[in-house]
Amino acid sequence: MSRVGKYPVEIPAGVQIAIVDNVLTAKGKLGELSLQLRDNVLAKVEDGKFSVAPNGPTREARMMWGTTRALVANMVKGVSAGYAKTMEIQGTGFRAAVTGPNLVINLGFSHDVVYPVPEGITITTPRPTAITVTGVDKRLVGQVAAEIRAYRPPEPYKGKGVRYETETIRRKEGKKK
Repeated sequence: MSRVGKYPVEIPAGVQIAIVDNVLTAKGKLGELSLQLRDNVLAKVEDGKFSVAPNGPTREARMMWGTTRALVANMVKGVSAGYAKTMEIQGTGFRAAVTGPNLVINLGFSHDVVYPVPEGITITTPRPTAITVTGVDKRLVGQVAAEIRAYRPPEPYKGKGVRYETETIRRKEGKKK
């Protein structure tokens, strides 16, 4: 069984954590995030470290122990360094561009795909075939990247579509004569 919750979260310089009415708030140079704490965990901040303990021997308390620690660690990293996902577009004529508050992607359909950029997320296109999604909330960055990828996931025969930069696509052999 994992014991992720045992290890305290180091709070870097420039990040403040406050717990008020069972709501944990993390403020840093990139922004602010908050988390509603459950009643079955005990959270405390001392000596520049955040620690969590289960509030009783129940199974749910032990589960939320590690989950809460992981969520707070992601919040601390997000407000101090931020998160980014880089995606590549492959295919003839496939390209992306940011125009105002929208991401416009040409993916070979009869129309352009217009994706409205959510609040708290920054999308840039360093090249017409590259998309970078950045933000402070790890969950939101991953969700936005997954929604963009879902418009045209990479296919296994030619590899056309939207893929993550680190993703490898298993290619299939085509038809034989």
